Amino acid sequence: MVVDVFNMEGQKVTTVELSAEIFEAPVFKDLMHQAFVRQMANARLGTHDTKTRNEVSGGGRKPWRQKGTGRARHGSSRSPVWVGGGKVHTPHPRSYELAMPKKMRRAAIRSALTVKAAEASIVVVDTLALPEPKTRLMAKALNALVGDDSALILIPEKGAFEDVVRSANNIPDAKVLLANYLNIRDLLTYDRLVIPVSVLDVISANFG
Repeated sequence: MVVDVFNMEGQKVTTVELSAEIFEAPVFKDLMHQAFVRQMANARLGTHDTKTRNEVSGGGRKPWRQKGTGRARHGSSRSPVWVGGGKVHTPHPRSYELAMPKKMRRAAIRSALTVKAAEASIVVVDTLALPEPKTRLMAKALNALVGDDSALILIPEKGAFEDVVRSANNIPDAKVLLANYLNIRDLLTYDRLVIPVSVLDVISANFG
């Protein structure tokens, strides 16, 4: 697949061939769904907790004697049937982590990249460079590249394109992400994928 390469002004400067192994791979919707559910589940903290009858305060004394009152027998005012009592069948700390083999996760990423490529939602740029780190300049560049769509911008390594990273932080519809951290949630969340030419080798190395 041959796509156009643009500069930061949105002008075509050359073309580049995308790897067919990654950007023209078979599309597995079930794997994409499984990978998305796994990522969202693994992001859950699972720290929710409620108190059982032996964790709430009070209730150490028997409310009334066992017999002779005409009322039902009770041993504690912190029983679940009492107001202010402990809770039953309610959340407690747990792990929501789901497992998924690495080969399946990579296949899901390739499927999402193939869908993006088929929809012409991948924008390849020659480099990410700004005259100075200004949000205004970055917003102007994104408007030329993707219009009003949201954009996921990939960078090859930490510390690269620092001016662009700083300038994009205040743009709500844009996110800068290391190519090594490319994931199914961000691919499905953002409308367009902005890829510098230098990132294509990183994607091929990780997902090829």
